[in-house]
Amino acid sequence: MAFSFTSYQPAPEFSKSAAYFSMEFAIDQALKTYSGGLGFLAGSHMRSAYELKQNLIGIGILWSFGYYDQGRQEDETLRVDYVQKHYSFLQDTGVMFEITIHNAPVKVRAYYLAPEVFGTCPMFFLTTDVPENDYLSRTISHHLYDADLAARVAQSILLGVGGGKLLDIIGRTPEVYHLNEGHGLPLGFYLYNKHGHKLEEVQKRLVFTTHTPELAGNEEHGFKLLDDMGFFAGVSGEEVRRLGFVEHERVNYTLTALRMSHVANGVSAVHGRVSNQMWAGNAGICPIIHITNSQNGTYWRDKQLHEALAANDTDALKARKRQLKQELFKEVANQTGNVFDPDALTVVWARRFAGYKRANLILHDFARFEALVRSSERPVQVIWAGKPYPKDYGAIGLFNDLIKRTRHLKQCAVLTGYELQLSALLKKGCDIWLNTPRFPREASGTSGMTAAMNGALNLSIPDGWIPEFVRHGENGFLIPLADLHEHDDTKDAIEASGTLDVLEQEILPLYYGNPAAYWQAVQTAMREVEPQFESGRMATEYYELMYNANVPVVK
Repeated sequence: MAFSFTSYQPAPEFSKSAAYFSMEFAIDQALKTYSGGLGFLAGSHMRSAYELKQNLIGIGILWSFGYYDQGRQEDETLRVDYVQKHYSFLQDTGVMFEITIHNAPVKVRAYYLAPEVFGTCPMFFLTTDVPENDYLSRTISHHLYDADLAARVAQSILLGVGGGKLLDIIGRTPEVYHLNEGHGLPLGFYLYNKHGHKLEEVQKRLVFTTHTPELAGNEEHGFKLLDDMGFFAGVSGEEVRRLGFVEHERVNYTLTALRMSHVANGVSAVHGRVSNQMWAGNAGICPIIHITNSQNGTYWRDKQLHEALAANDTDALKARKRQLKQELFKEVANQTGNVFDPDALTVVWARRFAGYKRANLILHDFARFEALVRSSERPVQVIWAGKPYPKDYGAIGLFNDLIKRTRHLKQCAVLTGYELQLSALLKKGCDIWLNTPRFPREASGTSGMTAAMNGALNLSIPDGWIPEFVRHGENGFLIPLADLHEHDDTKDAIEASGTLDVLEQEILPLYYGNPAAYWQAVQTAMREVEPQFESGRMATEYYELMYNANVPVVK
C-alpha cells in the first residue's frame, strides 16, 4: 500500500528522498517524544526540512509514557513521575506489521504526524503498545531510554527494523537512510538483508551522525545478547563476525555504523576533529566530516525581539526583553516562592543534566558565589533547570544538592519540568546563558544558540559550537580553559574561578556600568547567530554534504 502525503510537495533542489531515524524528537511541548538535546536538534531539523520543503521523512517511536515527568517531593527535591500520554493529533495509518524480537513476533502499529500540525516534514511514530501484543512486548515503546538493557536493545530493533519495514510497506523507500545516532543501527542489517547481503549496497544508502564522545552515546553491548535478541535483523551471527563487526565479543554501535555508511558527521568543528581522533585506526570506517548542529529560528525566536532588532530600536528591544524576564519570573515565583527583579542580571544554566556538564561549577567557591548573588550594588540572579536520566543517581543527587545548597538564597532558583516550554521561557528570560561542560566532552550543544536568538549572551567553556561563534566581549564571553593535562578536580577549581572572574570583572561592569555597550553586544549576538546557527543552514548542508555526496564506498 502507499500512504498519501497530500499536503507536502518537495522542492526540486531537495528532491532526493531521505528518511531520518531518531530515537527522540522534540517537535512540540504537546508531544513527549524527547529527553534532551538530541531531541531538540532532531525537532529543529524536521521543522527546517518542512520550511525548505525537503523530500525527507522522520521516523521515531511513540513513547507511551514519554521520558518522564519531573516533579517535586515534599522537600522540593526531584520526583520522577510516569503518566501515560494520548495524542489526538496523530493519525492511525491503519498499518500494522510484525518484527521479530528474541525469536518472537511483535506487532508494530504506525502513526502519522501530518506536516500541517506542527510544521514538520512528514513523520511516522512506531508503537508496540497495542492489544495484539503480550504485556512485555507492549512495554518496548513505553519509556524512552528504558533502563533495562534488553528493553533498550528491543527499542533499537523497533526503530531500525520497524522503521525500515514501514517505509517498504507504505511504498516510500528512500534513496538515503540517515541514522541520527547509533540507536537505530539494526536498520543497517535490515538493508543488508534487503539488498542481497552486499555491504556496498548498504553503504551507498546509509549516512550516520554521531553526537557525542560520551560512552552513553556510543553504545556497546555483548554480541551474544544482540544476536539472541534479533538485533541483526536475520543476518546470521557468523556473517556479522565475518563482516568484522564483532570485537572482543562485543558490538559497538557507533563503530559499526561508521563501517556501514558512506559518510558520517560530527556535530561541530571541534567534535569533527574529536570523532576522527576517537575512531582513527579502525579499519573500514567511512569519512567523518562535520555539520554543526543548529536550531530552528521560526520556532525559537521571539517575534517582537526580532522586530525591534530589525528596526534598530534598542529601547523597544530592552522593553521586550524586560517583559520576557517578567514572564520567566512568574514561573520562578510559582515554583519556588522567590520573586526575582527584572532589572537584575539573570544567569541561567539549563540543559540535560549530566555530570560532565557541571551544573554546580559556579558553586565551587561557595562563599564567593554567595557574595556575588547577595550583592545589593550589582545584584545577580541564578536559575538552574534540567532533567537527569531517571536512573542516573549521581546526576539526580547533583540536582537535589543544588536545591539544598541554594534554598536559603532568594536570588537563586532550581526549576523542574525542563521541556520545550520551560526551555523557551528560560532562553527568552535570561541575560546570560551559562555553559560549563568539561572540555572536550560537549560535542555541540545548541541551547546557547536559541538563547542568543532571544537576546542572551553566552558565557561558556570554548567547547562544541561555541568556538565557531563567540568572540569574547563582542557577542558573548569565554571561560578560560585549564590545562587539559591537569586532574579533573584542578580543572574544576581553575574553570570555576574563571567563570566568576568573567562575571565579576567583565559582565557585571558592562551590564550595570556601560549598558549601551552591553546592549550592543546583545544585538551583535542576535544578528550573528543567524543564519549560521539556524537549522535551515544545517538541513541544507545535510543534503549538500551527505545525501547528495558522491563519496566512494568504503572497502
